[in-house]
Amino acid sequence: MKRRQNQAVRDFKERSLITHFNSKSPISEQYRTIRTNIQFSSADTEYRTMMVTSSGPGEGKSTTTANLAVVLAQQGKKVLLIDADLRKPTAHYTFRVSNAQGITNVLTKQIQLSEGCRKTEVENLSVLPSGPIPPNPAELLGSRMMKEMIKEALEQYDVVMFDTPPVLAVTDAQILANICDGVVLVVGSGVTEKEAAVKSKELLEAAKAKLLGVVLNRKKMKKGQYYYYYGS
Repeated sequence: MKRRQNQAVRDFKERSLITHFNSKSPISEQYRTIRTNIQFSSADTEYRTMMVTSSGPGEGKSTTTANLAVVLAQQGKKVLLIDADLRKPTAHYTFRVSNAQGITNVLTKQIQLSEGCRKTEVENLSVLPSGPIPPNPAELLGSRMMKEMIKEALEQYDVVMFDTPPVLAVTDAQILANICDGVVLVVGSGVTEKEAAVKSKELLEAAKAKLLGVVLNRKKMKKGQYYYYYGS
């Protein structure tokens, strides 16, 4: 039984971090394309703080955040992924790190930023998990200490990425969108309703967010429809 559970954990981890465990797969190539598109969109502006969100739950924002962080780290950038979904954190599961302490401890000055960050098995990529679930996530994320923590993180890392709660569920994503350089919105094919996606875009714009683009997730493609190997 324990062996099957361990195998299930490994399978989940490998599916979640496909850019690390199967970097030559078509899906990994798509994540690198997203990375390239983000970099092209920042020809005049360097986006060092980015957040990923979605309209609702189950649309793939956390998986997208993790894999974007991996492909940025694979490019040689020193990346910090912060799990700012303080209501339903998952980064510690994905990267198999302790969640005993994290961003909530840093924001309440219980520990230093360096104490909360965990190195991952992905070179150049560290994770700051959520830590204990707080009663007031929005207040913590919008605090002066949050801005100070980001400033300190940017002294140590090239890119800081945030995984946030869905934008229609709570105000947390809007709060962070206002202080991040750019925002990526994840849309789940067959999951996200058009009205929800439009409303999410309106809320992010109202928060004065810089919307870098939309990632269409879980789109089923016919064999050979979008990918063929070009080159040697």
